[in-house]
Amino acid sequence: MYTSVFWLLLVSIRQKSAGYSTNVFAYNLNMPRVLYTAFDIVPSPKGASTHILHNLRGLVNSQFDVRLLTPNDGLLPTEDTIEGAHVTRVSQDLTQNFLVRAIHFGKAVFNHITINPNYDVVHYRNIWDGLALAQNKKRFGYKTLFEVNGLPSIELKYHYPDLDHELLLKIKEQEIATLHLSDSIICPSNVTRDYIASLGLDPSSSLRTGRKLVTVIPNGVSPSDFSPSPLPAREGRVPTLLYIGTLADWQGLEVLIKALPKILEQKAVRLYIVGRGRSRQRKFLSKQIRKLGVEENVIVQPAVPHHEIPALIADADICIAPLGLNDRNVTQGACPIKVLEYMASARPLIASNMPIVRELVREDLDALLFSPSDPEDLARQVLTLLNDFDLSQRLAASASERALTKFTWHVSQKKLVKVYKKLLGE
Repeated sequence: MYTSVFWLLLVSIRQKSAGYSTNVFAYNLNMPRVLYTAFDIVPSPKGASTHILHNLRGLVNSQFDVRLLTPNDGLLPTEDTIEGAHVTRVSQDLTQNFLVRAIHFGKAVFNHITINPNYDVVHYRNIWDGLALAQNKKRFGYKTLFEVNGLPSIELKYHYPDLDHELLLKIKEQEIATLHLSDSIICPSNVTRDYIASLGLDPSSSLRTGRKLVTVIPNGVSPSDFSPSPLPAREGRVPTLLYIGTLADWQGLEVLIKALPKILEQKAVRLYIVGRGRSRQRKFLSKQIRKLGVEENVIVQPAVPHHEIPALIADADICIAPLGLNDRNVTQGACPIKVLEYMASARPLIASNMPIVRELVREDLDALLFSPSDPEDLARQVLTLLNDFDLSQRLAASASERALTKFTWHVSQKKLVKVYKKLLGE
């Protein structure tokens, strides 16, 4: 079934698509016009939504006329305004599988660009609509920007373990084609940039334009939302360990759960896991917690709106990013927003010792790092912080200063606008 679904991706997308909006939108002729597409619900608790919202804010504040196309969850309005950008949400059948919905979204985006061709820049985050948009840039006269945060040929298998291997190879071919056809590419880490280069692209320059082709723009944090606060006193209370994020297999939660019995041998703690996950992932996590007999020490909660995250972090004694040793983190790369939000909030951080983390923190100055996939080493670092309040305070203060000076959304917005200006020849 999946193979046949994939071949739909390769079929020419036609304008005649029943059920899609055919409104022709008015534009501000004094501003560059931008179409920003994302196969992500916006707003939502996901880090992708946070990233998109701050990109919108930066572009609108820099006098770009922006329209965002995203899927609808059935609850949000079809037409909306967010951060000063126009938003059009594409209806989707949530009973359909991911690939069917992705193809549907791609068709809707292409239908929109056919009816509303007057864009200067088309900015996409995925291949589902990105390939067709890149293939037709000369036809419609816009520049293209591919925002590569994750690639489905690597990430989909963690969500859908039964996906056909041949399908993933074909998806990778589509990723490579989209990368080569795009005028400019942005990504959140040096690891991701190097992976893109391994696919046959020169990350430093474009022979077609002479401009820099791949630009690394790390994720950020908002100082108005995440600000430092004093660590909770540890006397007379059970310390709290906190993980916020998805329950995806690449996050390393299995290692965190396995570390817990080792920690509990010496210190009483309570672990909060807050995030969204598929039924399969939640069942696996629950089974692991029961197997290790730590049910009384672990609380698993659904994802919360982003504005509630600062309060959760403020109540924590130690924040953890137990990223797993896998191709998503090591080969493709990422820039974990949770790490920056922990840091900005001045909470002592323990994270996996891998390049995507070391791009953000300095070991033993801003965080303690542990050997990836090693629960005993993770437990050792947790106990180090639980036994040394002064060290916890020093790490937290250093991390907060670093995040709030080097990794703010304002900094990333300035870099994004610079890429746009180069694209437009300004």
